Amino acid sequence: MNDELTQKDIDKINEEIEYRKSVKRHELLEEVKRTRAFGDLSENFEYKEAKRMKNQNESRIRYLTNVVKTAKIVTDTSDYDTVGFFDKVECKMVEFDRVQTIQIVTTIRTDALKGRFGKDSPFGKAILGKRVGDKCRVNAPNGSYTVEILSIEKGSDDGSVPIMQY
Repeated sequence: MNDELTQKDIDKINEEIEYRKSVKRHELLEEVKRTRAFGDLSENFEYKEAKRMKNQNESRIRYLTNVVKTAKIVTDTSDYDTVGFFDKVECKMVEFDRVQTIQIVTTIRTDALKGRFGKDSPFGKAILGKRVGDKCRVNAPNGSYTVEILSIEKGSDDGSVPIMQY
């Protein structure tokens, strides 16, 4: 795995792990016990759903624990005038004549629908380190296109960008 994460990423993940272990796990176990009492387990949808949710919680704990174990801690070393982690970047997709504001984030915080792209994504790789006025080519799986950097609003990892759920 070896995700490159910030210290805040690690802190947020550890908070979620602790919550899932100390609060969520107990709630889900109680729900399994409660629904088990409904009777015939072979036809008890509530029990099956409670078990599924409990197992999903345990799976998430294992996943996040593994992410923390294998993570490499990184910091933003970009200059004041270049695109770096957590910067908000106004970009023009030249071929589509469309302007979009995006943010470069660590892999655990990506959400393309909200304009948050990981540094290892085709978009992130293309614009990371670029300056206002630079044009670059984004090589996406469904084709390539040109992006022009219109503005950069320097950002920092203030912890406000949530980690991904699955």
